[in-house]
Amino acid sequence: MTARPKRKLLVGTCGFIGSQARTFRELEIVEVQVTFYQPPAPATAERWRRKAPEPFVFTLKAWQLVTHEAWSPTYRRLKEKLTAAALARTGGFRWNEVTRMAWQRTQEIAEILGAEAIVFQTPRSFTPTRESLGRMRRFFEGIDRKGRWVVFEPRGEAWRDDLMEKLIEDLDLIHGVDPFIRLPVGETRPRYFRLSGRPAYTYRYVYTDDDLRDLEGWLSPDRPNRVLFNNDAMAHDAGRFLERLGLKPVQEGLDSLLRESE
Repeated sequence: MTARPKRKLLVGTCGFIGSQARTFRELEIVEVQVTFYQPPAPATAERWRRKAPEPFVFTLKAWQLVTHEAWSPTYRRLKEKLTAAALARTGGFRWNEVTRMAWQRTQEIAEILGAEAIVFQTPRSFTPTRESLGRMRRFFEGIDRKGRWVVFEPRGEAWRDDLMEKLIEDLDLIHGVDPFIRLPVGETRPRYFRLSGRPAYTYRYVYTDDDLRDLEGWLSPDRPNRVLFNNDAMAHDAGRFLERLGLKPVQEGLDSLLRESE
């Protein structure tokens, strides 16, 4: 894992909130979602990075071709023209020319944004079989991370804590979680929280003051923390959490940058 200094606590959202200008003004970090469905053109990523103030941090989700098979409903938003044979080779951390292309495109956008982390979120259908774990090992041992955090967020109860402990250690991963569903393993690893409502994935949910108090209690005092709200009220809830913590985004030089971007 990269040894470069990390800011201890950043609060943001999964996706831009309304406008990029508002995101850069009110938040400290954003997890780019569009890269999961279809990576943008490099020029688009260059524009995002140019408009963002220097302290602002980007993370992003890996392209679904790496993690999800072609029958996933998320492929409805795929714009890439792929043959049936190519589509049959996607998902599940397979290691072939299609998934290598998907990784390279993901990595290209991460490089342009100077992204801190790349998030690999898998569907409930991806379970820890011998074959799946073998594919994961080959994939994560084969990629060049270029010093970035690699966050793995599996869905489903099959990914037990003892199994996750070994994966996190063996493959040098960060356990991405919604802490209201489960707490992360890896005591020495950064915290990467993705909050999608309660019960799980009830996106219309608005977090209560008690929820935010609990969330604060799950932060690590010793390791970096990344808190990304992913519910419909994510801008509102992220702002409330920042206020609770007594934090505000770094504003130095921000006003002029925002005027240029609007």
